[in-house]
Amino acid sequence: MKKILVANRGEIAIRVMKTARKMGIKTVAVYSTVDRNAPHVAFADEAVWIGEAPSNQSYLLGNKIIEVAKAVQADAIHPGYGFLSENAEFAEEAEKNNIIFIGPKSKAIHIMGSKLAAKEAVLQYDIPMVPGVDHAITDIEEAKRTAKAISFPILIKASAGGGGKGMRVVDNEADFEAQMNRAISEAVAAFGDGAVFIEKYVASSRHIEIQVMADSHGNVLYLFERECSIQRRHQKVVEEAPSAVITPEIRKRMGEAAVLVAKSCDYLGAGTVEFLVDEQLNFYFLEMNTRLQVEHPVTEIIAGVDLVEMQIRVARGEALTIQQDDLKIHGHAVELRVYAEDTLNGFLPSVGNLEVYQLPEGDGVRVDNGYAQGMDVPIYYDPMLAKLITYGATREEAIQRMEQAIADYKVEGVQTTLPFGAFVMQHEAFRSGDFDTNFVKKYYHPEILKEQTQKEALIAAKLALKQYLQDQKVLRLPN
Repeated sequence: MKKILVANRGEIAIRVMKTARKMGIKTVAVYSTVDRNAPHVAFADEAVWIGEAPSNQSYLLGNKIIEVAKAVQADAIHPGYGFLSENAEFAEEAEKNNIIFIGPKSKAIHIMGSKLAAKEAVLQYDIPMVPGVDHAITDIEEAKRTAKAISFPILIKASAGGGGKGMRVVDNEADFEAQMNRAISEAVAAFGDGAVFIEKYVASSRHIEIQVMADSHGNVLYLFERECSIQRRHQKVVEEAPSAVITPEIRKRMGEAAVLVAKSCDYLGAGTVEFLVDEQLNFYFLEMNTRLQVEHPVTEIIAGVDLVEMQIRVARGEALTIQQDDLKIHGHAVELRVYAEDTLNGFLPSVGNLEVYQLPEGDGVRVDNGYAQGMDVPIYYDPMLAKLITYGATREEAIQRMEQAIADYKVEGVQTTLPFGAFVMQHEAFRSGDFDTNFVKKYYHPEILKEQTQKEALIAAKLALKQYLQDQKVLRLPN
């Protein structure tokens, strides 16, 4: 493998290219018109324009990207995450053109891409699952009968879904029909498929996922867990590894269950098996993501591995060089997704120009970044600017470093999730480890953050005034 085309943009494109460069492999960037001056374009050995700003005219054009890969004689395509990363047809088309798709085979993508097919695939392995239906539903009356049989509260989820789209929690029968219609409508808009399924809503649950890696020689590893319970709109914002509540015994059971999930679909490469964990630490299979996850850095840090390098080696047909017993947890890592979002206004996207954009540095700080000062944040793509990761010997040290790194991260021109990250790090529920997926709903109110921001601004203004007065005294001293 001498040349990889990275079919993505932003921080993940650069992240993949860094490992490829380390391995002596050339890289090719693709870019839309609005991304022509983006850092990932400059970082690559070659860059090819593929279309206009909207993703359906650029980054989602699978056939165009394969044409480009052939034209530049790329041996492989790395899809990153999002865009075409879980598109089975794209993976198939790449293979047909003798281009290695750095990811699982299309069979696994197909099976795990449908939440219902995924559940069916793992049934034979006796893995715990949340009570619910085993088939897709579009008929409202049938869905209502099913919901009553399971008993409220229930969760409506798009069968083809992900990222919180097409998902609704329903607390009672009176709200069911309206929420069902909304879920179907959102699923059609996001995935072109209105099929949904219904399962029992597990209250006070934690969202914990297991990283797996599989080669083509029958070896499957689990690389411990990630805690992903701090979410807004069912989408993750803060992740950490390991979880503060998972015991070694439960970790082993969850890891072994994740390996079985991977084996159920002949998995290849990096994947993530997601579980719900209740207050008694019972775990239930949710789904499998057939790609590299946004939050993969926290696993890399505590496990001492480069997951992208492992992906590339496995795609080349190499066997994994480590065994399960070789893997040990080292320290603790926390990640904050730095989104261009207004945390005081429902986490709505915040577009604009990055007038000031300065990254934090220091011991135990890693920033996977995709932007530079002076760039515009476009409206066309996911609003994530970067991932801020800190690590330490203990969880307390990792959190402390995160607090300092957030303070050192300077952004002006757009609103970001940095203030929200600081709020989480300082909150007693997070620091104690006593939290679940309802953290935002329970504890976060924009007014609290607004008040905190105003206090900080007032302190900064007083300090500036004090400094100004001191400077004036110095200037007035006689010669």
